[in-house]
Amino acid sequence: MATPLAEKIRPQSIDEIVGQRHLLAEGKALRRIIESGEIPNLIFYGPSGVGKTTVANMLAARCGKKLYRLNATTASISDIKEIISGLGGIESVGGVVLYLDEIQYFNKKQQQILLEYIERGDITLIASTTENPYFYVYGAILSRSTVFEFKTITAEEIIPAVRRAFGIIGENRGININIEPEAERIIAMGCGGDVRKAINAVELCALTAEERDGEIVVTAELCRELSQKSAMRYDREGDEHYDIISAYQKSMRGSDPDAALHYLARLLEAGDLPSACRRLLVCANEDVGLAYPSIIPIVKAAVDTALQLGLPEGRIPLANAVVLVATAPKSTSAYNGINAAIADVAAGKGGEIPRTLKNKHFDGADNKNPGQFYKYPHDFPHHYVKQQYLPDELKSRKYYNYGDNKTEQKFKEYWDKIKN
Repeated sequence: MATPLAEKIRPQSIDEIVGQRHLLAEGKALRRIIESGEIPNLIFYGPSGVGKTTVANMLAARCGKKLYRLNATTASISDIKEIISGLGGIESVGGVVLYLDEIQYFNKKQQQILLEYIERGDITLIASTTENPYFYVYGAILSRSTVFEFKTITAEEIIPAVRRAFGIIGENRGININIEPEAERIIAMGCGGDVRKAINAVELCALTAEERDGEIVVTAELCRELSQKSAMRYDREGDEHYDIISAYQKSMRGSDPDAALHYLARLLEAGDLPSACRRLLVCANEDVGLAYPSIIPIVKAAVDTALQLGLPEGRIPLANAVVLVATAPKSTSAYNGINAAIADVAAGKGGEIPRTLKNKHFDGADNKNPGQFYKYPHDFPHHYVKQQYLPDELKSRKYYNYGDNKTEQKFKEYWDKIKN
């Protein structure tokens, strides 16, 4: 079976690993662990294709231990027991290292059984996950492991790997590969920080490129065509989903239309129209609110239009609405008010509703002071009359405070004049 290009290009030394300088530069903790030859239990957390497996291979090679690989999506405890049953042979002298990919797919019971083997010293664990381990990994395993976060690799860091991959393909085929300027950068930028994806794109480009005058010519146009959709790293159930929609809403709240459009584009390129619409509606109500009350039906109309049109045309009304929300004045006065009111209700504060507000149309014969005594505001000047609306227990409570924007201040001026 032919060895995949991604395996052929896999680094053999620490300095050949692209990216992860925060972990692997001189003097950094993970580099010192690799160079020491002693492996503690480790958890590597980060997106795919950023070097987690490469570092695990390097660690096992440096410490002279046999490396076993399992993927938690398909493996079971019986696979681990099979590894343990083989201990004592020549290959396992000095212990074994288990590299468990996607550990988050092991349930709690499976992780508890795995913990027994770790505590007995049967295996040294290197686990990797694309999800936050503090949410998905059993606490007892976390407490016995050191967590290292691997970051997405920049395009600049990936370019040397792309160049090296083209070189290996040329050597294997015995032909020169002529790469147009910008072609390497297009591949590096189009892989979304995933080196493995970049190498696969290199392989595909070399396979489909034309041969001219005894050499393979890789054009920028070809690279752009083959990598145009590969930059998206997105899982609607994973951390990346929540990071993008969080950044999307916070950019609108922070009045940055450029960032808001960027994150909208990422959601739409991933086909996640519902999340884009939902967060837009939330932001219009929560962050703009009474500073520009008419924005709410405007945004609702834009969302309805987008959902009716679908993609790609739906991007246009959403872009209009996102820019409007981002550049509109902001107010959280009503948002803060309802949160404070809910907090009081949840704490059991309330009391009896004032008699004047109850749905009361008659009194019993024992009532010496019959009548509801409700004052109908529209019977008074300016449609206002002073009366108690909150229960006695909360009658002095203030939930709503006027925002400092022009709209609410105008209302405040009006009511100050009427009520005073």
